[in-house]
Amino acid sequence: MAKKPLKDPKGGLTAAGRAHFKKTEGANLKPGVKGPADTPEKMRRKGSFLTRFYTNLSGPLQKDGKPTRLALAARAWGEAAPKTPEAAAKLAAKGKSLLKRYEAKKK
Repeated sequence: MAKKPLKDPKGGLTAAGRAHFKKTEGANLKPGVKGPADTPEKMRRKGSFLTRFYTNLSGPLQKDGKPTRLALAARAWGEAAPKTPEAAAKLAAKGKSLLKRYEAKKK
């Protein structure tokens, strides 16, 4: 039987990948928020992800003209894959904005 891929080629992890990390590391990973962040939990999760991943880039966004896993991760969350550091900065700003909206709704 063929082993199921852990990484989705379009970005993010597959269900098998999330199950693998739960089994090996105890991580309770959830799929990315693809639609609009219209609830407080979605705002918090998507805002936290965008801020963490794109404020201080941990690697290149493209290699040989193709998006890297870092850029593809945005697709798993319903965003366009950034091609430049400026595009990544816009995603980080969107994340900060979502976190501010979350804080305002929480009160």
